Amino acid sequence: MEENKISIRKLKRSLTEPCSDRQREFIRYHIRQGRKVRFFQISIFVLLIAAWEIATRFGVMDPFVFSSPSRMASCFAELSADGSIFYHIGITLLETFVSFFFIMFAGIAFAVLLWWNRMVARICEPYLVVLNSLPKTALAPVFIVWLGNNMKTIIVAAVSVAVFGSMITLYTAFCSVEEEKVKLIQTLGGSRLDVLKYVVLPGNTHTIVSNMKVNIGLSLVGVIIGEFLAANAGLGYLIVYGSQVFKLDYVMLSIVVLCIVATGLYKALEQVEKHFV
Repeated sequence: MEENKISIRKLKRSLTEPCSDRQREFIRYHIRQGRKVRFFQISIFVLLIAAWEIATRFGVMDPFVFSSPSRMASCFAELSADGSIFYHIGITLLETFVSFFFIMFAGIAFAVLLWWNRMVARICEPYLVVLNSLPKTALAPVFIVWLGNNMKTIIVAAVSVAVFGSMITLYTAFCSVEEEKVKLIQTLGGSRLDVLKYVVLPGNTHTIVSNMKVNIGLSLVGVIIGEFLAANAGLGYLIVYGSQVFKLDYVMLSIVVLCIVATGLYKALEQVEKHFV
């Protein structure tokens, strides 16, 4: 997995720099491996799409139930003509981004509070465990009653999916910093705030970014759950609408678009991780 993350572009640049024959061979090996991985990834994707299309054309799969790549392409063109598909995607992305920022802000802030005051942590820990293990879909109808059938309900439902797990993960990471570094700051006369600024937060940058990569997916999941129950727009609403009127092309297209959106968001956070970590 680590080999796959090596940038082929950087490796190619390394070949232009002075290096030994063994280093050049090592770099060429990783370039070849990266190309093989990309080739097989694309090949598997193309084969799956082709098999899906062929199976529906020859009646192995019912195209009404399972749709097909060609039917989804036609459906996308139809929904693109009036811009409705982009409107639904935009609504889902907006709700996901708002939920994600609420989750990260609340997760980091509350984790810092728990790390700062161990008494508060001991009091809150059992409640966080219970709230994190509670099935969030059970809360969605309650949120509708409390907040109404609107975007606010969807955002709150999405936040509830990931925020408690984020708090627990970050608090655990903050408490796991090296004691030697903490003692060094304290020996030099540093305060608890200095420990937080120079040891805890910088030492957990990787954990925070990794937590972001998890939470962006959970935010999208929470938004879709909320849109299933309380939405007039969005990809979750389009899935429900398509299933109700038996337009399963809408359902399959929305699922494919969700996969693309989720992948794009994850890749964007990977770039953030490379930059900061």
